[in-house]
Amino acid sequence: MSLSRKDKPLYLQIKNILKDRILHGVYPLGQNIPSEPQLEQEFSVSKITVRGAIQELVQEGYLERGSGKGTKVIRNKAASKLSKWKHFTEILVEEGHQIHKKWLRVEAIRTEAGTELHELFGEQCYKLERVYYLDDRPYIYYAHYLSMALGELELSDLNARSLYELLEERSISLDRLRDEFSVAAPPPEAEEILMLSGKGLPLLKRSRYSYDEHSSIREFSVGYYNTELQNYVVNYDV
Repeated sequence: MSLSRKDKPLYLQIKNILKDRILHGVYPLGQNIPSEPQLEQEFSVSKITVRGAIQELVQEGYLERGSGKGTKVIRNKAASKLSKWKHFTEILVEEGHQIHKKWLRVEAIRTEAGTELHELFGEQCYKLERVYYLDDRPYIYYAHYLSMALGELELSDLNARSLYELLEERSISLDRLRDEFSVAAPPPEAEEILMLSGKGLPLLKRSRYSYDEHSSIREFSVGYYNTELQNYVVNYDV
């Protein structure tokens, strides 16, 4: 296929062609696109040009590179403008706030029969606790729960990294997240960490379920937000 060298950069032209093929099912979801040498030959361009096009689609969430496994289609629907959201903490930083987080503890706990944790993880699971500070004031308490199949886990494993980086290092990939919001009284440990003991305030509660590509639960977390300090904000670029 010949490309116009008077039009936009070649790698962007190739990117748009590949994206169109993805959106129209020429390259099916879950399958690999042609190899880089095949694309180089088809478009008569260099390896750098092809890699630039693929990298654009990786960043947009359409493709995923796999070491020695080719490049796979992981999304085949155009993004809505309403998907241009920013993380809540990003919004707060842009507004001039300072945010930092601290891991508090990691422990293996026994779950009680009949509870959601028991249904999700069985008799035992890991519990990881952390706190977010807003301008040096405790603002969000989070408890994360993980399967014991993760292997040995200590607090030092989490220093200077995110939970999702840890999961990725242990070859656990997440495919789908579901967030649920409600209002609830926080547990005693959350009240203490957020310095709300004795106030009896209901807080914004966020529950997150993280699943892998086989729809198996990989992580469950519950967060409590002291919205007296700051409302929960979501901005959309429409």
